[in-house]
This record gives sequence, C-alpha cells and structure tokens, in this order.
Amino acid sequence: MKVFVLNAGSSSVKFKLFSTEKWTVLASGMVENIFESISTVYFDSKKGQYQHQEKIDNHTEAVVLLVKMLVSHQIISSFDELTAAGHRVVHGGGLFYKPTLISHEVISQIESLEPLAPLHNHANLEGIRATQTLIGNLPQVAVFDTAFHHTMPPYAYRYALPNFLYDTLGVRRYGFHGTSHHYVAKQTAGAMGKKLETLNLITLHLGNGASVCAIRGGKSIDTSMGMTPLEGLVMGSRSGDIDPGIIFYLLRHTQMNAGEIEKMLNTESGLKGIAGTNDMRLIEERIDRKDPSAMLAMEIFVHRIVKYIGAYATILGRLDALVFTGGIGEHSAKTREAICAKLTLLGVQIDTHLNTQNNTLCRSIHDPGSKITLWVTPTDEELSIAKETVQVINRR
Repeated sequence: MKVFVLNAGSSSVKFKLFSTEKWTVLASGMVENIFESISTVYFDSKKGQYQHQEKIDNHTEAVVLLVKMLVSHQIISSFDELTAAGHRVVHGGGLFYKPTLISHEVISQIESLEPLAPLHNHANLEGIRATQTLIGNLPQVAVFDTAFHHTMPPYAYRYALPNFLYDTLGVRRYGFHGTSHHYVAKQTAGAMGKKLETLNLITLHLGNGASVCAIRGGKSIDTSMGMTPLEGLVMGSRSGDIDPGIIFYLLRHTQMNAGEIEKMLNTESGLKGIAGTNDMRLIEERIDRKDPSAMLAMEIFVHRIVKYIGAYATILGRLDALVFTGGIGEHSAKTREAICAKLTLLGVQIDTHLNTQNNTLCRSIHDPGSKITLWVTPTDEELSIAKETVQVINRR
C-alpha cells in the first residue's frame, strides 16, 4: 500500500509518500512561499534531491505540482498506485474527535470551522479539494490537530465567559498540535520501556508554532493553545498570551482595525516582534554577539515556557518526563538548557554533554541525578497521519 500524506499550511504545502511495508518514505517534498513573487519547490526521494523556484499562486497549484512530480520522477507509474491520502486539518472544533473519512458533508463541516482557524483550515481544504480534482476516486482521510485534546475536562477547556458563547458559538479551548503531542508521547514511553498509560508527561512542541501539553495516562488533560492557535506560548510570529484589554486599547487609540490587529498578533509578534526575526538560529547567533533584542526575545520565550511547565507539573501532581520536540525543541540545545536551568525547583538536571549531541533519534538528555527524565523526541506528524489514515480505510 502507498499512502500520500499532505500537510497544507498557510503559505506552504508539505507531503510524504509512504509504503506501508515497514513504513518507508518513498518521497517527500515541499512548496514554500506560496503567493510570493517566487516560490521554492523541494522534492526528495531515493533517486535524488531536486529543487527549483517558480511562481506558485495558490495551494491548488502547489498540490498539483507535487503530486504530478511523483509520476514525472518515476516514484509511481500512475495515480492508481496510491491507496489513500491523509490530510492534516488544524481545527476540528466540536465536530471531530477522531480521524474521519472525507465526504462532501465532512468538507462542508470543515468549511464551517474556518472562522476558528482562518489561516489554516482554508489551506487544509484547498489541499483536500486539489487532491480530489487530481485523483477523484482516491479515499481521503482528515486527521485533526484538535482531536487529541478532546479528553480535556470542562474546567480546562471552558473560558470564564457567559454560557451562551459556548452554547451557541462554541467559544472554548480546543488545543492544537495534538497529532504531534500524541506521537511523541507514545515514542517517549516506548524509549522509557513503559506503557504510556502509566506515565505523566509534559510535551513541548517548540517550533514556529509552539505549544505545551499535560498528558496523564496517555490522555491530554490541558494544553496551552486555546480556541485558536494564538493562545499560550510565545511563538515565532504569534504573541501567545496577552491581556485582552490590549486589543480594545489599540482599537481606541490607534488607526488599526480588528483585522489589522489580528494580523499583527499572528504574523508580526512573538520572537519576530521582539527580535525582528522568527528564526531561532539567527536569534542564537545574535545572542552570541550580545544583541539586546535577541537576548530579550529568548528570555521572554523561555520564561513563558517555564511558567507553563510549572503550572502543568502542579496539575499533574507527578511528572515522569519532560519531552522536547518540534524544530526548536529538537535542534536548539541552548533553548533546552535555558529552560531546564530554571526548573531546579522540580529537581531537573540536564546533562550538558548529552544535550549538545547531534542525534535524530529519541534520546534522553538528563543527568542521572535528575528527579524528572528529559527527552528529545523527533516528531513525525506525517507518519502518524499515514498510520491513522490506513486504520480508517481498513475499517470501511
């Protein structure tokens, strides 16, 4: 079986093609900077790597290009070789709690949730529709970022707002990065030689988007992102938690409208707002040169993470492991060290040598004297989506 997995972001499209035999990646690729004057196309397979630039105006063009490259690069002879397609869908709202076979009704329901994640769900739907247009008879499955967090109790997901907002508009916390949090929790439990159901974990998905999740017995009981992916940690270009009164202040005392404020909070804030860039690698280089704005950005980023870890450790009551994943979580030893240095109250001790080793495998980085084990666990949302897609297809 060959399973095509598509992850359509707000300005990019990524894919992986899996063979279910040993879950081998046959090919992967990406289109970055959709809508810009020049987009970059990457394609990688055992036959080699390929990169070029061209103007790509929308997600549909990007998906069509990548899927056709599977044939032109002779990864498959025709689309008939594909068994199914799995799609990452960011927001499932209160409608979707598990991977779901895509139908016209499901598409309409996902479309109805666009106001909750306008930057993401629209892009996800474009990916689904483009695949349908190209390969109309291919079974497709939607895997929702919010699904893992449906086990949060009401006191964790409800806001202290009038009940009618929840009852009529679904205003509540949903959480995101669920596929990643669940995947790394399972991988870490396996590396620890324990059953996930016996563990209390805090997983940190730190990338351009960032979130933290408290997991008890394999179930999400709280997470930092809320009704939208804007709540919680400081992120690459998102503000994370702010005083809601700031929005009203800006509306009253500046010429900014609601749309402009929303754009600022999502695309011009976070690390980018403080340091002028959302690339942690560049920020770390500037920190080495004692750049004040870069140093402040890192301090704010770490401070917010530590606050959430402390809160979630208290909620869990017992913490067995702290897990780092995502682009920053997996690759930034400086960030991991800075976070762990502020967790001495929890008895956290990081092993500096283990922390700085380059390794793409799930690995521990704690000192033997640490009261909490520390892990770096690479996430693989596409693999998780592929496996869940096959499970749905097999149940048909």
